Amino acid sequence: MSRADNGIGAAIERSWFRRVSLITVLLLPLTALYWLISHARRLGYRLGLFAAYRAPVPVIVVGNISVGGNGKTPMTLYLAELLQQHGKRVGIISRGYGSHPPETPFVVTADTEPHQGGDEPVLLAKRSGCAVVIGGDRKASIEKLLALQSVDVILSDDGLQHYALERDIELCIVDAARRFGNGLLLPAGPLREGQGRLKSVDLVIYNGEQAGQASYQLASSGLYGVADEQPLSPPFAKGVAISAIGNPERFEQSLQAIGVAISEAVHYRDHHHYQASDLTQFGEQAVYMTEKDAVKCRTFAHRQCYYLRVDAKTNQVLETQLTTILKRKGVL
Repeated sequence: MSRADNGIGAAIERSWFRRVSLITVLLLPLTALYWLISHARRLGYRLGLFAAYRAPVPVIVVGNISVGGNGKTPMTLYLAELLQQHGKRVGIISRGYGSHPPETPFVVTADTEPHQGGDEPVLLAKRSGCAVVIGGDRKASIEKLLALQSVDVILSDDGLQHYALERDIELCIVDAARRFGNGLLLPAGPLREGQGRLKSVDLVIYNGEQAGQASYQLASSGLYGVADEQPLSPPFAKGVAISAIGNPERFEQSLQAIGVAISEAVHYRDHHHYQASDLTQFGEQAVYMTEKDAVKCRTFAHRQCYYLRVDAKTNQVLETQLTTILKRKGVL
């Protein structure tokens, strides 16, 4: 049994991953306008009509050409750890989608309230230990970051289409299962840029095993209590799976793979602002959620709330190609 968001936004998103529908046809004029504006904007930067900022240290963009649920955060965490293992001091910048900071740019720590710092930036700060700064102006965010501490390399979580920021390396994450949906640009489809953009990035990385391609899979590293961070040992109680992410089915499959029986699956829109009632409505049932959702629920979660921690498990192709690129660009 499952429940899902049935608003107009959710209906549009569902149409992206189906054959052409009435919604798709009705949105095509807006897609044409989107293409015209985005193409003119990118051309303006390419011709030097708009100024782009060059940071004093290497910048690596971890982004995508489609919206939502591609798996950028696990790859950003993997890359931060890889660079730290090589002795590099890493800083992270992010747009901070869904956040409401008191000012921008804004420094996010593991203790920052998610409504201020955003769920993904708080998770990045918590798991990586890196300095994290959010804001729409990437130049200002980088200057704030560098004033905060010395770093050797900056990771930009998202920002592939933010051409006002020059970058040394572009990594594009692609969901191996959903890929590009109907192949159309926003809002008729899920794409921010056409698939031809993949030819210009340094590396296309698939979230989901792809033979012979640079790819990774999300591997579970255990269930933990949302309120107390204590690990949960099997056998696991049957319970409700709740999520506010782009691809909830992958999360639910991961739960089932480690032995969790799901009584009900509840899907909210990506970056949903959780309230205590979202958890108490299930009574005494166990509630399972993603780590990204957990950072938003930690202050009011009850003792039966757990989150699934996942890490990017890379294949050899990805490890080899990524290391080669990092060395060639002088990052390692």
